[in-house]
Amino acid sequence: MGQLDELIKALDGMELERGLSMSQLTTFRLGGPADAVLFVKTEEELLKAILACREHALPYHIIGNGSNLIVRDGGLRGLVLVIGKHMAGFSQSGTQIIAGAGLSLTALARETVRLGLMGLEWACGIPGTLGGACAMNAGAYTGELKQSLKRVRILENYTIYERDVEPCDLGYRKSIYGAPDKIVLSAMLELSEDDGFAQKRQADYLCSREKKQPLAFASAGSVFKRPKGHYAGQLIEAAGLKGARLGGAMVSDLHAGFIINTGDATASDVLGLIERVRKTVFETSGVELELEVKVWGDD
Repeated sequence: MGQLDELIKALDGMELERGLSMSQLTTFRLGGPADAVLFVKTEEELLKAILACREHALPYHIIGNGSNLIVRDGGLRGLVLVIGKHMAGFSQSGTQIIAGAGLSLTALARETVRLGLMGLEWACGIPGTLGGACAMNAGAYTGELKQSLKRVRILENYTIYERDVEPCDLGYRKSIYGAPDKIVLSAMLELSEDDGFAQKRQADYLCSREKKQPLAFASAGSVFKRPKGHYAGQLIEAAGLKGARLGGAMVSDLHAGFIINTGDATASDVLGLIERVRKTVFETSGVELELEVKVWGDD
């Protein structure tokens, strides 16, 4: 019996699938098969699975909604741990919110506005989870998670504990709370009472997304970080790349900061187009674009 078989045996009784295509677990709708995928239901399951991976010398990968991720066509070895709907609890105490890492960021934003709170209006429409938002300090418009994130419950070095969030813990699209070193299980956010305009702001942000972003197509969101003093989409458009294609991948003709899957793109198509964009933008502007999305897996 191989190591993978031994691992699966050790996780008997959990919600696990072998050979699941990562196209089913990422918003880009592409990527090869994972050796095994575990849909985590509890903190205890997560810890047990990670300890089993260590015992059987197999790698593991943590994902939420797969919204900021490109998985190569060869797929992922070892175990993919999905922190999603089973770990999506929510509670409120005044202006404080405690939510599970698997809770949809959009659902969290909508619920807080419904409860008469403000501070997360910018997050409505972002297709990730709270755990993923903590891992990258998600943000949009004038908001970012750093503004409200106050405490996290994490798994680190096979131990679960809580810690207060320090201002230096998060920066522009970066955070110390990223897997596999630190895995966010839940988070406490401090919001503010609604000033009477939270619902309108949220609606305005959603309207802006619908007008300016290619929401009808599969994508991983903004591909590149915003360069200092520039906007990635403007640089890409100025380089003449709006609408550029490689196979089934295309630079959106609505927002050049997005690369979309027109229906049959492979990860190789997307990664090849990314390299073309980076090379051309550097040649035309001298700006080196840095990836915002993560790239995992085998070619």
